[in-house]
Amino acid sequence: MANQGNNTRIYAVCGKGGVGKTAFTAMLTRALLDSGRAGRLLVIDADPAQGVTNALGMQVEKTMGQVRESIITAARDGRTSELAEITNAIDYLVMEALVESDSLALLAMGRTESLGCFCPVNDLLRDAVTAVAGKFDTILIDGEAGLEQINRQVVEALDCLIMMTDSSARGLRTVAILKEMIEEKKVIRCNRTGVVFNRGDIDENYLAQAAVKVGVNVFGFVPQDPNVADYDLVGRPLLELPSDSEALAAVRRIAAILEP
Repeated sequence: MANQGNNTRIYAVCGKGGVGKTAFTAMLTRALLDSGRAGRLLVIDADPAQGVTNALGMQVEKTMGQVRESIITAARDGRTSELAEITNAIDYLVMEALVESDSLALLAMGRTESLGCFCPVNDLLRDAVTAVAGKFDTILIDGEAGLEQINRQVVEALDCLIMMTDSSARGLRTVAILKEMIEEKKVIRCNRTGVVFNRGDIDENYLAQAAVKVGVNVFGFVPQDPNVADYDLVGRPLLELPSDSEALAAVRRIAAILEP
């Protein structure tokens, strides 16, 4: 997508499992909405676990993974007429999978059941997602630890990659690998990258120095916040966090850095 001659801004959040990526993405959604500068906002839940979908309190009836499976099944069964019908209706199917509320829209990629290389199908779906996403001003993608799935199924380029980590050595190693992949243009093109330290219980100066050693910019630090844990425990949407939430305040500061 990046940026098809329009002003659509595309952000993606990646990081190893367990670093609070889902909660951060949900809070960043809230911060972008509250800022009033995001325009029409589309959140793409590219993690098969659909954590952000749940954290936003939204329900999906169809995922892009299900659309993909219907195309593959029709192709395998040799049902030419059905395959042609599905292919011609791909844009409609993407719109059907889109969930919209008063303030934002959500597209869940879901799980991919079929194994093997289905590049033509992936390309078809990515083009359709690109066409829909191009109607929005801001795209926020919640991805897996790596970037391959985002590139394969969602977009070919990003304006900004936010690499989430905790204070662990394993988390920083994941950040270093992501940075190397971006710099070598092995997976996806990206204009800007930075790290966010989440739930860090170590001195921020120490973490900042660790980021310097890895060679990444620091977008910010998100503190431990009992509100987030309490909301997660009962399944309450993180969009409803109180305005005085310390974690939300930190994410607002990060959003201000990210937005033009």
